[in-house]
Amino acid sequence: MSEVSIIAVPRSDFGKGAARRTRREGNIPAVIYGEGSAVTHVALPAHELELALRKPRVVLNISFEGKTIVTKPRDVQREPVKRFIEHVDLIIISASEATDRGNEAVAFVEAAEAQAVQDAKDARSGNAAADAADAADAAAAAAAAE
Repeated sequence: MSEVSIIAVPRSDFGKGAARRTRREGNIPAVIYGEGSAVTHVALPAHELELALRKPRVVLNISFEGKTIVTKPRDVQREPVKRFIEHVDLIIISASEATDRGNEAVAFVEAAEAQAVQDAKDARSGNAAADAADAADAAAAAAAAE
């Protein structure tokens, strides 16, 4: 299952300048909302978040102020040229939904691996056919030259 635990820092200042300061410190501004709870503003470690978001159907366990919240990414905003993460919206999910996402992630990875194996087989068989055709052409050219 693709679950990642990240320790967050609560944010109290907002706006463009505050977000830029947060990013300079190596964190990403984020918002957590859902399930009738109040909106929570946090800062997440940039490197850990970047690695976590590379996993398909990731579930983020966000720990801060002595509690842990199970979330999934709703929206990831990236800088258009350099593609670094500028901001993340996270939505609170239930434990059963987290389990379902984990099972879907496993199925997704297995399907991708099976496709990669099939592509490799197709590439090998395609190259073998091309090699055989080249050998036949070379043999025909040699026979014609004699």
